[in-house]
Amino acid sequence: MLREIHSADELLAHLQDGGTVSGLRLQGVDLASAAGEALIALPNRFDGLVVLGGHVPASTARTLTDRGAILFPSDPHLPIDPYRARLYSAGELYAGLERGYEHTPDAQAYRWSRDCRVAHDAYAGAMRGLHDESMRDALHESLEGRRTVGIMGGHAMGRTSTAYVEIARLARDLAGGGHVVLTGGGPGAMEAANLGAADRVGGLDAALECLAGVESFRPSIDAWAHSAFAARELLGVADGAGDDVRSVGIPTWFYGHEPPNVFGDVIAKFFSNALREDDLLAGASGGIIVLEGAAGTVQEIFQSVTPLYYAADDVPLPHLVLVGRAQWTDVVPVWPALTALAAGRRFADHLHLVETPAEAFAVLTGA
Repeated sequence: MLREIHSADELLAHLQDGGTVSGLRLQGVDLASAAGEALIALPNRFDGLVVLGGHVPASTARTLTDRGAILFPSDPHLPIDPYRARLYSAGELYAGLERGYEHTPDAQAYRWSRDCRVAHDAYAGAMRGLHDESMRDALHESLEGRRTVGIMGGHAMGRTSTAYVEIARLARDLAGGGHVVLTGGGPGAMEAANLGAADRVGGLDAALECLAGVESFRPSIDAWAHSAFAARELLGVADGAGDDVRSVGIPTWFYGHEPPNVFGDVIAKFFSNALREDDLLAGASGGIIVLEGAAGTVQEIFQSVTPLYYAADDVPLPHLVLVGRAQWTDVVPVWPALTALAAGRRFADHLHLVETPAEAFAVLTGA
């Protein structure tokens, strides 16, 4: 039986309870510890044990591999930990912001992913793939058993626009009703949704006023991020949300020119945009609200329609709500295609076109 273990304390408790070693996946565990000593003191072989990164002293590594374990070593030269067992916080991704965004782990990971020396390197590709699978695993664990709603929209929406304010209030109301809000984790409409969901103390209006002085991440990501961290304090947000997760940002380094917003309680950042999109949409089991956007948002619309179109008769269907009749019938006329696909199918009753975020809230909550 497979079991993931994410800390030395968890490993030590498992061993003290007489747990088996075969099938264990030690993910980022410090084996220079009492847990590591207890592990190698076992008399049995370690076939079926896999160690993914972590701190593993050389002598411990030799003992484990000599007795059948498989080790994936850490690489201190990488800008990311490919085996990390938890989602990111905004503070982690923006560490060093005081010296400029280019010095942050987020910016460094993007540069590494686009470096022509490693872009097509099999080893670097494997590390990116392991990282993204670790993200998927941590994201699924974080969302398990929670009511989730996805809010999709483009990055270009300004912080002082009416739409931005409406989205923030929509997300605040959804999170206040017990939903976890999922977004693409970037600027614009995505930031507005994570911002609103983050409000725990009734500070949304003050936070919006704080943000109003920096309309966009262009031309300065530094100014945009600094204003956002100041606004977080007005919302009662701090790194380390624990079980009190009201929203999740799910951005990608594929769009490295779009920095992640800082308002998600946790952030699942991917190198692969395809995996990121799949997990974002699949995770929104309680429904999806689609706001104004361009090509990326249109991709999300049709990607979310596909499982609705092919769903088996006994599978519950979430609602897909498009906001803005002119946007989706005239500016980017996807609505006619959607209604044509839905004709005669079960998901026709779960497809909606409304004018305002408030109407979208009513569709998803029955309010």
